[in-house]
Amino acid sequence: MTAAPLFSDVARGPEGGFALWAKAPDGVRIRLGLWPSKGAKGTVFLLPGRTEYIEKYGMAAADLGRAGYSVISIDFRGQGLSDRAVADPMTGHVTDFAEYQRDVEAMLDCAQRHDLPQPYYLLSHSMGGCIALRTLMGKHPFKAAVFSAPMWGLLMSIWMRPVAGVVTAVSSLFGLSHLYAPGTGASSYVIDAQFIGNVLTTDPDMWRYMKVQAEAHPELRLGGPSMAWGRAAMLETNALALMPSPALPAYTALGTAEKVVDPMPIHARMALWSGSTLDLYTGAEHEIMMEGPAARARFMDAVAALFAAHS
Repeated sequence: MTAAPLFSDVARGPEGGFALWAKAPDGVRIRLGLWPSKGAKGTVFLLPGRTEYIEKYGMAAADLGRAGYSVISIDFRGQGLSDRAVADPMTGHVTDFAEYQRDVEAMLDCAQRHDLPQPYYLLSHSMGGCIALRTLMGKHPFKAAVFSAPMWGLLMSIWMRPVAGVVTAVSSLFGLSHLYAPGTGASSYVIDAQFIGNVLTTDPDMWRYMKVQAEAHPELRLGGPSMAWGRAAMLETNALALMPSPALPAYTALGTAEKVVDPMPIHARMALWSGSTLDLYTGAEHEIMMEGPAARARFMDAVAALFAAHS
């Protein structure tokens, strides 16, 4: 592993953070971010959502560091500074969600190489929540898991579901699966959208935090998903929906104004997950960790309490 850039100027993470290049088992170059803590309560594996990158969670890492936890995060393949698979770098592209599990393997290897303190915990957002759930379905070292608006279902109208399946399948047959999914393109949401009417946060300060990062470091930006990503996401969420929840404690935070992922599979799974809690944040949008101070404090208090109870 060799040193990689970490844009601490916009991350606002805890002191002592650094980034590394790592190779996933299939050779894809992945960027990892580490924020070791002076405390020794354990290590939080922070799995971001689609379009996201390590720096976006600098403030969350600072909160976790103050609670005594080290943090390791990641640019998943196809986003941030990690390798991008297609010629248009703004396209979010994988052909199978199993590829993301190789990235998680790289995280685990890095944590062990750098002797990050155990126990290990999972904290994930959106697409990262889908990846985290799959990780937990197999052999893993984690003691507890926290999900923020997990992508356990894609938000689309009932009539669009069969259409989307047909379109993405046909695109694969004709070698077009690398193209943007219908209705998406190369634009970066936080760059092009306005605060009023955005679907991520109700807090103007956190909106500026995200926008400043994307403006200062355009190489971190990502546009819409490819048709292959869309098909892979549908297949993965459908497969996970048929599987029972793993046997470990979990906490899920969901805003009542959620407009990015489908809330129904979240409610369905959490209702049957033994030892779990679903916490609804009234009026909050998609990104609980990017909401106002009260919501962020409530979320981090719940995270720290869950992890402390399962040390």
